[in-house]
Amino acid sequence: MVILDPGDPVGTGLVQSLARPGGNITGVTSIAPDLAAKRLALLKEIAPAVTSVAVFYNAAIPPAEIAMAELKIAAQTLNLRMQSAAVQGSAGLAEALAAITTAQVESLLVFPDPLTFSNQETITKFALASKIPALYGAKEFISIGGLISYGPSYPAMFRRGAYYVDRILKGANPADLPVEQPTKFELVINLKTAKALGLTVPPTLLARADEVIE
Repeated sequence: MVILDPGDPVGTGLVQSLARPGGNITGVTSIAPDLAAKRLALLKEIAPAVTSVAVFYNAAIPPAEIAMAELKIAAQTLNLRMQSAAVQGSAGLAEALAAITTAQVESLLVFPDPLTFSNQETITKFALASKIPALYGAKEFISIGGLISYGPSYPAMFRRGAYYVDRILKGANPADLPVEQPTKFELVINLKTAKALGLTVPPTLLARADEVIE
């Protein structure tokens, strides 16, 4: 079996280790060391005045809970008050967004998963209308008005998944194929959205961006 972005496959028990998965499962994961902390640091860099952040994620996906533990440590380091904004399916989307408004949270971090991807227009429009700086885990959110994203290329990950399928069909044992972590992360910034939010993007941050949308 080939898995594509299962979150933390070791933490959730899908594989024994990334290097030696064991069993009949291998594939590609988007999880990498310090990724959650890096995302929060970038959010604070583009919006240094914020003191609180809501973490928007799909409660039905166990890896999100694992990442939350890492985020709590990072939030303390950055002096950010963190609030969980767990969504219980598409039906709970409006309720979760309303809770963010009620809590008067100053910024937003959105996990990339099937639920947030399928509702990306609603989420990005909410953040912009609410004047909330938001960091997303995939560049696809930025092309439709999101502020900033940092994460692996999902199209590239899916292509690697096809490579694994090909290897297995040619006789490779999944247990002997290490689960891959991303080595390339894309930083994408939407300057139009930054302007609408009244933010001045630091030149040092712009210089590090892989793509800037104007």
